[in-house]
Amino acid sequence: MKGLGTIGLLLLSNVFMTLAWYGHLRFKDFEWSRSLGLFSIILLSWGMAFFEYVLQVPANRMGHVDHGGPFTLVQLKVLQEVITLAVFTLFTLVAFKHEVLRWNHALAGVLLVAAVWLVFKK
Repeated sequence: MKGLGTIGLLLLSNVFMTLAWYGHLRFKDFEWSRSLGLFSIILLSWGMAFFEYVLQVPANRMGHVDHGGPFTLVQLKVLQEVITLAVFTLFTLVAFKHEVLRWNHALAGVLLVAAVWLVFKK
């Protein structure tokens, strides 16, 4: 149960992270944001990133073996990276339809899944 809870929190935290890191690139499409300077955009992104940390820190504590979870530190990190790229890919397909995902991007994803498999291999 802690494993699924950890993965769920990591997934949600990555939604906020992706919005904070890349969502601001779409702010130009909204009237309210066109006059904002870089510092204002940074503050908005920090506000979104706050929720990433609210979810990320408990996910890592719940999931780590030292806190009764099923994952080592390396396993948590590799899971985090694969979840990050999966969320980023979905975000790109929805919010940046002009971006093209190519075969080499798909192959990189497969190799990342292989990295997860390797990290969990005993």
